[in-house]
Order: sequence, then C-alpha cells, then structure tokens
Amino acid sequence: MKFLLSALLCLTATSLTHAQDKTLDLGDVREEHIMIPMRDGKHLSAWLYFPKGDGPWPAIFEQRYASIEGKRTKLNSAEQAAKGYVVAIVNFRGAQKSEGQWVGYRALAWGELQDGYDTCEWLAKQKWCTGKIGTFGSSQGGFAQNFLAVSAPPHLVCQYMVDTGLSLFQEGYRIGGVTRPGRFKGMDKVCRDPADNQKLMKEWFSHPNYDNYWKDEDCSLHFDKMNVPCFTIGSWYDFMNQGSVMSFQGRQYRGGAKSKGQQQLLLGPWLHGRLNKNNKTAELTFPENATWPEKDHMTRWFDHYLKGVDNGIEKDPAVRYYVIGAAGEANAKGNLWRETNDWPPASNQTPYYLHAEGKLNTKLPTAEKSTTDYQSDPLHPMQIPGRGFPGARDARKFEQQKEVRTFTSEVLKSATEWTGLVKVVLWFSSSAKDTDVIVRISDVYPDGRSMLIMDYPRRLRYRDGFDQQVLMKPGEPVKVAYDIGRTSIIFNKGHRIRITIASTGAPLYEPNPQTGGPQTIEYPANPVTATNSIHHEKNRASHIIAPVITVK
Repeated sequence: MKFLLSALLCLTATSLTHAQDKTLDLGDVREEHIMIPMRDGKHLSAWLYFPKGDGPWPAIFEQRYASIEGKRTKLNSAEQAAKGYVVAIVNFRGAQKSEGQWVGYRALAWGELQDGYDTCEWLAKQKWCTGKIGTFGSSQGGFAQNFLAVSAPPHLVCQYMVDTGLSLFQEGYRIGGVTRPGRFKGMDKVCRDPADNQKLMKEWFSHPNYDNYWKDEDCSLHFDKMNVPCFTIGSWYDFMNQGSVMSFQGRQYRGGAKSKGQQQLLLGPWLHGRLNKNNKTAELTFPENATWPEKDHMTRWFDHYLKGVDNGIEKDPAVRYYVIGAAGEANAKGNLWRETNDWPPASNQTPYYLHAEGKLNTKLPTAEKSTTDYQSDPLHPMQIPGRGFPGARDARKFEQQKEVRTFTSEVLKSATEWTGLVKVVLWFSSSAKDTDVIVRISDVYPDGRSMLIMDYPRRLRYRDGFDQQVLMKPGEPVKVAYDIGRTSIIFNKGHRIRITIASTGAPLYEPNPQTGGPQTIEYPANPVTATNSIHHEKNRASHIIAPVITVK
C-alpha cells in the first residue's frame, strides 16, 4: 500500500493547463493551474507560482475552500514566489474546481483520506522542488495546517498560521454550543456540488453532542503528533484567538520532540484575517508600533527553516504580545509589546460582581434575593449585524436595545490591566427549558463609547459540558461557567469596565428556539418566548473572573 501511495504521488498532475491571467502583472513569476492527484484518484484544483529560473526551490502551500482565483490571491502568491519559493494555493476536496465529495475539513487529516498529506508529498517529489515544504494561511487555512500537522507528512518542515482553530465543534460549526445552520447553508456556493454541503449539515445535526464524530475533527487531541516548528499569530479582537493560543500551548508543551521549544506566538490588537495586522482596527487607531510586518516576517521564517538561512529568527522570544492601551489618548498606559517565554503571564484572578441597577464592582453582593430580568424572543431577536465578531467598535447600539442588560463599573481612579483568560460565572434562570446567554466585555471611554473587546455565547443545555444535554427546569437557577476570551488591555484612568448580557444577537448568533426540543437545520415553527433572570445575590453571585496585573 505504501508503495502504491508513493507511486501515485509521483504522478504528473492531470488536467494541466497554462492559463496565466494576462491582465495581471506577475513580473517574472510564472502561473500555472494543475489538478493534484490524491490517493483515491481524485484531483484537487491548485494554482502554482514559479520563480524565475530553473530551481529547484522549496515549496509552500495554502489550503482553502474559498476561491483561489482572486486578484489579491494571485498577486500575493506571485510576490512570495519571487522570493524564491514555489507557491501553491489549493482548494479543498469538493470545493470550487476540486474533484471529490465536499466533506469540509474531514478529508484533510488522519482518516482514510489525507488530502493535506498527499498534497505535501506530491509537491515534495516534483523535480522543481528541493523536497522541503512549508505551509501558511489564516482561518480556514489555519485549521487546515493543524489538520496537516497531525497527519505528519515526512517532507513538512515548518508552518506559519494566522488566526487559527483546533476544534470544529468549538470554533467552527458551533460556537459555545450554538448551532449556525443559516451560516453554513451559505457554504453551498463554494461546493462543486451543493448537495454535498446539505448532506454534510445533516450529518452534523445527527451528532448534537461532542462525540467521536466531532473528536475526529478535534486537533487538540493530537498535539503529540504536531512535530514541526510553527509561528502562530492571534488577534485580540477575534474570538478565534482561543485557537491560536491553545495551538501554541499544545504544540510547545505537548508536541513532538521537534516541536517542543520551537513554537512562537504573536498576539496583537487586530481583527480576524490575514495581511490586516496594522495599527488601524475597526474604529480604533493605535500607535504605529501595533503594525506587524507579516509578509516580511513569514519570508524570514521560511528562509530559515526551508533554505537554511542563519537569520536568527529561531532565537526570537517564544511569546510576544501587544498590551492594548486607550487609543487616541495622550500618555495612556499600554500600547506596547511585551516578550515572555510562556503564556499566560502570572495574574491575580479577580472577581468582578454584577449588582442590581447595572452596577459592577469587586464587592460580593449582600442581598438575599436580587435579579435582573429581560425577555428573550427568538422571533424578535436583538440585533448584532454581520457574521464576524464586531470587535474594536462602539457597542452602544446593541447595549441600548430593549432586551439587553449592562453592568458598568464606576469611573476608574487608576489604570487597570487585564492580561490572560477572562471567565464568567453566572447564576441564571429562565421560564424556558433552554436558552442562550451572550456575555460581552467593553472598555467604556470618557466620551461614552463602549469599545467591544470580546464576547462569547453559551447554549445552556450544554452548561455541564458539550458531551451531554441537560435542559433547565423553568424558574430554577443554574450555574453557568465558561471562558469568554483572552486579552491584554489596560483600562485607562477615567474609563469604565462594562459587562453586557443578552440571550439573542442576530444574525451573528442564530436564535435559540428555546423549546428544549432537538436542534434542527430548519427553524421550528413553535419557538418559545422566555423571561430570563440574571441572579446577583448573596448565595448566587454572578461575576466575571479577570486576570488582573499591577500597572507599573
């Protein structure tokens, strides 16, 4: 079998065409479309970009389901190729022009199909390749790299990931247990055959809990096999920074022998995405030092590991993170980079308690009974526009909606730093058997702007873990504890800290029908309106836990 696989991967790619876009100036770089053979005889669509000359060169590749034929993709690929690399941009199985059945990420990893492995090894065996392979990409291209690292192809030397993920149940198809059928129905348009996506969604909903089906798409269970150096970038204004941080931690401390100690992590004040790591993030403008030279740094990383250039990059700090400060305020503390060998730094785990009348402080509530109530109507949800996390934007439009509740601190008398993981512990009751809770954290500026730092939802049927569903008893308080997100921020003197809670925020979070019935692709006809209550009393003290560090 190994001989047959090796022979297959040495085959010349089929459906070869020479279709360089004459409307784009790619300089001396040559562009070529090919179909790369997989072990089962299917072929993946790929565009290759070759430097001037005869080679051989190292190869780097990105895997994605999105189009690989856009102008920006072509220009960026050609720019990287001109630096002495063959660049391959490859579509997932069943996506765009790639053959085979669309199964999302499931064909990329460690099952019967290993499309990432086969792509890597096919590139390595070409006469124009030195046999050294690297990978890059963000989001979908980050997930794909973690899958690839688990499959451990022998010619994979290093990786460069941006805003990555590990578990599709936690960070992709679900978020906090919240299903997203509306979001993923839209994936029909990337599929060669849209029926494949519809079939895949039915599979997901036949596995409502985190079971073996989902474990087959959870890279965090396989860090011991992730045996290559990787540079990982995470963005503070991105819920997926959990994937970036946890990927670094798992590879660095539980990874294979070549991986341990050869991981680097960069965390900065940016939104989700690649080649957007500058000092302007949504509605905030930070000092110029917030910009990260992603293209140049990626080249240095690949030059060292794929070409043997002694540029010292492997000696850089294991962790670099940007401490967010107040944007546009003179003499604001923060807005600087720190270096460390580990993550997270030591902090004082400090509870901030919710109180009646929307107050927030570090004092334990004393009332025997106290709640803040609101309605949750799935047919008339509160609004959070778009499909991406709206970080670094003024959140007041959401906070001022009728069924949203805020808890705000007094004006800070001195600067306060949070660096690390922020958690929430809520005592919550509902008239429904199931509901969602969305918790947000904002930095409130003196002019009233409530600049969103992080948010995260939880579907309460999963409050005791994602491997089981436990419905609520109407009116009975339950404890809900989960991670909201990671950050490094200094709330400036004169600012306030705000916690915002709601149960709907569409279309970003698709509303829970609240019936307690099975979760379905099509929205049920009988959703339930609920009265939800946040408890902030002596024996049920809802609070967040913040990683406080003394500001010097």
